[in-house]
Amino acid sequence: MEQITVIKIGGNVIDNAEALARFVERFAALEGPKILIHGGGKLATRLAEQMQIEVKMIEGRRITDRPTLDIVTMVYAGLVNKQIVAALQAAGCNAIGLSGADGNIVRAHRRPATPIDYGYVGDIDGVDSRLLASLLEQGLTPVFSAIMHDGEGSLLNCNADSVATAVALGAAVVAPTDLIFCFEKRGVLRDADDESSVIERITAANYTALKAEGAVKGGMIPKIENALKAVAQGVRSVRIKHADDLLREAGTTIENQ
Repeated sequence: MEQITVIKIGGNVIDNAEALARFVERFAALEGPKILIHGGGKLATRLAEQMQIEVKMIEGRRITDRPTLDIVTMVYAGLVNKQIVAALQAAGCNAIGLSGADGNIVRAHRRPATPIDYGYVGDIDGVDSRLLASLLEQGLTPVFSAIMHDGEGSLLNCNADSVATAVALGAAVVAPTDLIFCFEKRGVLRDADDESSVIERITAANYTALKAEGAVKGGMIPKIENALKAVAQGVRSVRIKHADDLLREAGTTIENQ
């Protein structure tokens, strides 16, 4: 393989049927071996509320207790994953839906309970690059939910950006790999309300200053830190862009230097 493209789509794209349909069409048209990682969207929260299961959040992050783990597994690794796989098949892309437990392809461990106990939330340990390569060599497109496992029988709810980073690093062992984070904005914006304020280039050198001045904040911080980690450890390039711009040179490029 000359190269591999790893793409992550956010929950806001999944929640918008028209945006997801446009993305699926563009993703299917993307040439070469590719891997998709998807977030969960708001369906799990709505289902929990319907089932009268309390949604617990700390500092904007979901607490995954046992009932919540059951729900996110059913929604993320089940319904959402298979809907995306079916849509890709209809678009001519031979996709296969996976969790980390399938084929033991991604292993994780439960995050320590201190200082905050997030419940059944996992941090990634590693990716089976050989199995990943085997699937790609057979012409299959892996589609990952963010449900991983610990090898001891427990499923774990993981951050989809972190899963995308780990999978990209695993793919980089096989071939030069590009990682793309697709969401509902044109890139990393200096002004969240101004789509023309895209920061075209972020490096480890200028990231600290951008964060200090408030140009990078909130949920964008872990996304960029994952991207910087990826390029520092072997991923060829990382780009953050609007899902509609998948096939265009656009958005924010994250570089090691």
